[in-house]
Amino acid sequence: MAIVRPFRGLRPKKELADKVAAPPYDVLNSEEAREMAKDNPYSFLHINKPEIDLDPSIDPHDERVYQKGAENLRKLIEQGVVVQDNQPNFYVYKQIMGDHEQVGLVACASVEEYEKDLIKKHELTRPDKEDDRVKHIDHQNAQVGPVFLTYLARQEIDKMVAGIMAGEPEYDLTSDGVRHILWVVDDRSAIARLEEAFKEVPVLYVADGHHRSAAAMRIKQMRQQANPRHTGQEEYNFFLTVIFPHNQMQILDYNRVVKDLNGQSKEEFLQNVSQKFVVEKVGASAYKPRQAHRFGMYLDSQWYALTAREDSFDPNDPVDRLDVSILQNNLLAALLGIENPRKDKRIDFVGGIRGLGELEKRVNSGEWAVAFALYPTSIEDLMAIADAGKIMPPKSTWFEPKLKSGLVVHLLD
Repeated sequence: MAIVRPFRGLRPKKELADKVAAPPYDVLNSEEAREMAKDNPYSFLHINKPEIDLDPSIDPHDERVYQKGAENLRKLIEQGVVVQDNQPNFYVYKQIMGDHEQVGLVACASVEEYEKDLIKKHELTRPDKEDDRVKHIDHQNAQVGPVFLTYLARQEIDKMVAGIMAGEPEYDLTSDGVRHILWVVDDRSAIARLEEAFKEVPVLYVADGHHRSAAAMRIKQMRQQANPRHTGQEEYNFFLTVIFPHNQMQILDYNRVVKDLNGQSKEEFLQNVSQKFVVEKVGASAYKPRQAHRFGMYLDSQWYALTAREDSFDPNDPVDRLDVSILQNNLLAALLGIENPRKDKRIDFVGGIRGLGELEKRVNSGEWAVAFALYPTSIEDLMAIADAGKIMPPKSTWFEPKLKSGLVVHLLD
């Protein structure tokens, strides 16, 4: 069963929602965030990237940064910019990006279920990034950025959510070409029906937000240990999520650029690539793969189509058959010497939202030697890997649209 719990959301006043809502903390660097929020004192970037309000020379992980974030959140509360609901509610969050629509339930999920792997993961976390989120949550006593969860779609939940959306939304705003609409679910019977319906969901999956969910677990463990009267119902036992059905997920390609050819000439490199891939020169027009196990490669102002040879991967292994694994194992590691893409400075990752033109731009600049365009990982692959208890290679998925921070915050007391 999946435990989902209503909570007293801390939310912006209706007329200020478009000023408060901000991108998630991990899609902007500090400089970009500072520029975006400079004329907007209500922007949630002041809370989820508080270094923008300090001298740029201060390290983003300095203790003063976390203290500043807590101060900025208190200020928004004291000014009445954000107000906590009087009773625990659910919230329905719809996003529209071009022709794509997705609708999720904003709710608290159970940290205990996360600990028991009833909320499944597919990614390793980095200790330094976990530490950052732990300090952020602990200082602010709040989870300000939701974890993106998914589940195998169920018609009865879809119908309930559709009924809620027939009512008047609380917020309706557009930012960066994405429309964000949010309904407050404050009807007690509707809340009870949703809770019961999710009890029939066997597992939830972390789609995006592994560091936030891992940090929520550590906060729970810290506070449980410090609380002799711990009951399991305290707010720190639950974490902020938006839960979407799997058939509404949109995963874009997550592409790669590499600095050099690892000492090989262009001709040697192409010859070596052909050992594991069928290589076809397609010319100067960008080549976007239209099916799994096919790749685009941009090298020396030319695009090539690569098709993985059948003996280059195990079709029965849910990790080995991923395109990101095929490329990593047979080309990036084997030919370009990139054994650990998490740490190697010779590789960078480019989200598909930026388009293939970004790959061409990087290579044409002379700073990068070769680029690879991938076919997107499917949500079914993600779920299969999580079910098998395995881990995806880094940078396997790029979800769009991104969830806004600041529309609903979960306070931990």
